[in-house]
Amino acid sequence: MQKQQKDADITLLLEGTYPFIRGGVSGWVHQIIAELPQYTFSLVFLGSRKSDYGELKYVLPDNVVHLECHYLWERLSLSKAKGCKGNNDYILRSGKLHEWFRNPCSGFDEVVLKNLLVSLGQPSGFTAEEFFHSDASWQHICEYYDKYNAGNSFIHYLWAIKATHAPLFMLASVANQFSVETKAFHTVSTGFAGFLGILLHYRTGRPLILTEHGIYTKERKVDLQSLFIKEHRDSLSDALYMGMQYQELLWIRYFESLGRLIYQASNPIISLYENNRRRQIADGADGDRTQVIPNGMEMQRFLPIRAERPEKIPLVVGLLGRIVPIKDIKTFIRAMSTVVLQLPEAQGWLIGPEEEDQEYVAECRSLIQELGLEGKVRFLGFQQISNVLPRLGLLVLTSISEAFPLVLLEAFGSGLPVVTTDVGACREIIEGASDEDRALGCAGIVTPIADPEATAAAVITLLTDGERWHAAQKAGIQRFEKYYTQSRMLDSYKKIYDQAIAQ
Repeated sequence: MQKQQKDADITLLLEGTYPFIRGGVSGWVHQIIAELPQYTFSLVFLGSRKSDYGELKYVLPDNVVHLECHYLWERLSLSKAKGCKGNNDYILRSGKLHEWFRNPCSGFDEVVLKNLLVSLGQPSGFTAEEFFHSDASWQHICEYYDKYNAGNSFIHYLWAIKATHAPLFMLASVANQFSVETKAFHTVSTGFAGFLGILLHYRTGRPLILTEHGIYTKERKVDLQSLFIKEHRDSLSDALYMGMQYQELLWIRYFESLGRLIYQASNPIISLYENNRRRQIADGADGDRTQVIPNGMEMQRFLPIRAERPEKIPLVVGLLGRIVPIKDIKTFIRAMSTVVLQLPEAQGWLIGPEEEDQEYVAECRSLIQELGLEGKVRFLGFQQISNVLPRLGLLVLTSISEAFPLVLLEAFGSGLPVVTTDVGACREIIEGASDEDRALGCAGIVTPIADPEATAAAVITLLTDGERWHAAQKAGIQRFEKYYTQSRMLDSYKKIYDQAIAQ
């Protein structure tokens, strides 16, 4: 159900997450809204196509006063194709912006940048019709192709340019029509949500807050590389594949450029752990604007779960998460093949929603059959964690990319050691982020990415070594209570929201 109101304290800009997708980021968004009832929130959801999403996955808290949804890969609404001369002055200024993308050390006037972005999609600035149909735009595209890309297919280049720019005009339309009176904007990524944040920030003068759970550009590199390798390496000639590889690089530079723009407009720039803060600075963020706010959870809610934990360590290994390629479910399945050879009573549970990528779910089911693991590796679907965590002996995370997975804190709170790949903040969550933190001990074992044998060895070690398992359990509980409480996280965001609203 759409909620509509004309004013809100904070507008959250959400790309492909809450409230239509479950997961760590969505859970965090719901937590922020529900646990800070003193603020009213409006939500702008950006998705791919409407058909890719079902009903709301969350009941919106009462302090959500507005929700609107926009789908970037739906057809861009244009007037009937008609050639025109185009705005040469805008294109020249846009060209200077692109040169800044290529050489950020050269500097770029923020006043010029603001005027350029505010006029995007405006009749007095530069319209989508001009971009797609004007002589000036065509000449500019051809000049850039000759200058930078002449060794690659012009058709591929042309379609990539159109594909990268169409969403920007759609976002400009969203910003132009946005009517909620908002005291501050908070984008939960760079990318398209962040670009919308820039447009709204420059149009209204309201502060823009950025929280990156993962580094968007890094995640898009993983997505794009997987997509191009999967779709083109086996079916296309080497020459054509190299052309597609170039388009992949063009998309990556595109997202890097968006990120640089968003860093320039945002204050503060928040990350969940120190390595990501450093990455933001390396990618163009002003270090003085950056800060780290780790995720946090309410410890008290886990005490009943911990009390249900049996004295004997269950030989059940659980993976909590969406059944999608980035979680690398296949490595978990292959690891379980080794585990059950040494521990025949062991089971592996896949606990999470399956609807997002049904083709991948089918591949995982086939792998289970191929390895003879029927009855040993089970799909449980989405479950309440209070029902499953006490029944697990270990939590395993085999993801190839993560930011700050809340599921690790859920495991710690329930008294459960963890085996996780070395991604995102996982190592510092397991082993500690400082000398004082590391003195608490390891709360599990960190393994390499896509290494079923290392994952299996870690699982077997913890399930068969009671002393090490209990030491990991104790370290996880202490680390949670000292560094990752919900109150600590919420106090940080309350200060940020209060400062933004006061502006």
